[in-house]
Amino acid sequence: MAGQPPPGEAVPADGSLPETALGRLGSAPFGVYVHVPFCLTRCGYCDFNTYTATELGSGASRESYAALAIDEIRLAAKVLAGRAGPVQTVFFGGGTPTLLPPGDLAAILSAIDSEFGLTAGVEVTAEANPETVDERSLAQLRAGGFTRISLGMQSAVPHVLAVLDRVHQPGRPEQCVAWARAAGFSQVSLDLIYGTPGESDADWQTSLDQALAAGPDHISAYSLIVEEGTRLAARIRRGELPMPDDDVLADRYLMADARLGAAGLSWYEVSNWASSAQSECKHNRLYWTGGDWWGIGPGAHSHVGGTRWWNVRHPAAYAQRLSAGLSPGQAREVLTDAERATERIMLATRLASGCPVRELSPAGLVAARRAAAVGLASQQALDQGSVRLTRKGRLLADAVIRDLTD
Repeated sequence: MAGQPPPGEAVPADGSLPETALGRLGSAPFGVYVHVPFCLTRCGYCDFNTYTATELGSGASRESYAALAIDEIRLAAKVLAGRAGPVQTVFFGGGTPTLLPPGDLAAILSAIDSEFGLTAGVEVTAEANPETVDERSLAQLRAGGFTRISLGMQSAVPHVLAVLDRVHQPGRPEQCVAWARAAGFSQVSLDLIYGTPGESDADWQTSLDQALAAGPDHISAYSLIVEEGTRLAARIRRGELPMPDDDVLADRYLMADARLGAAGLSWYEVSNWASSAQSECKHNRLYWTGGDWWGIGPGAHSHVGGTRWWNVRHPAAYAQRLSAGLSPGQAREVLTDAERATERIMLATRLASGCPVRELSPAGLVAARRAAAVGLASQQALDQGSVRLTRKGRLLADAVIRDLTD
């Protein structure tokens, strides 16, 4: 998870939740997120809670991580006391989950099944950097119960990959897609980043074309965000690289939407395109539609029935808490009804399905009408009871949402 969380209130030592939160379990889909905080190298643009071997220090290791994650899964089952499950989606993110052996990842998944049960047709995703998987490991993941693989391609152009500090060779992600298909993965996604300093329109077009040629059924495309404290931010501050230009980022987004749409992938969330409803990421949809989930791992965030909490960030502190029989939760916040309503509007407006007008306040409805009048939202959809962003509106999604929730 990126950035620093708010201070919040203390999490009880046993991780127990308010009865108001437990009472809402079962009214929304339930998922599990597993954060694997290890990376081979630190990418210059990344401020996620990840660690290379030299940054870990004592008290934490890749070798012991699966057992720690399973300890937290058992804690989660105890706290939720049989009120959650079966699990509809599981997402292994990072970091680089595939730095762990496939057997370790499968063991974590098996523990989730043992404690909560998995629904028939459960979606189980593993994020992977292309250099950390091969034909054999992908086959092992599929045999271990994983159904979806999400590969961090980012770019197909060598000089762009170099600026991002990505170490895989161009062409490797496409090979991984082919291996994943051969292993039996029916759902394969590629992640792309646009707006890297030095990237041209032609470079971005090349990345889009090569990503589509690989034959994924899902593509995520994110604009590069320069986060304070990262190596990329320092290089830009020193004048070694230019700051990404907002107009260029907008043009690249339009290029992506046009090219992906022409290839048969439709947007279903501002930064995500899929070949069909079946190929949409169900785990992310759970987040965007107010579901409940337990986040396993250092720095992982969770949400159950309006209570949100986050774990201690460093793997050594996480291991120490669990070894002592304590919750690894660092702090939490209990959302008010007004805060939950605001979040529903913020998330639903980013979806192609839109935000129901009934969620809006009178002032929000006025803002929605104003957005439709200037072409940022569909007037037809508004007449039918929802706020749906136009392509122009997607470029200004944050501003539109801000107006809807003010």
